Amino acid sequence: MKAKKFATQIDPDVLKDLRAFAKKTDRSISSVVSDAVKEYISKAQIRPAFRSAMDEVLEDHSELLTRLAK
Repeated sequence: MKAKKFATQIDPDVLKDLRAFAKKTDRSISSVVSDAVKEYISKAQIRPAFRSAMDEVLEDHSELLTRLAK
């Protein structure tokens, strides 16, 4: 898929670090930002799924978990 341009603002110190990291890893700023955003979104989406699964386990096995905790 072809990349789309967009504009945003960023803290000057973060931009400095971003440029340094991109240069150090021989990557474009666009590539670093794209990967970082993908990873952030992926992790943010996992949290609700994990919480939902955890709530289900706690609900289904509350008595057993209470006994194990003693």
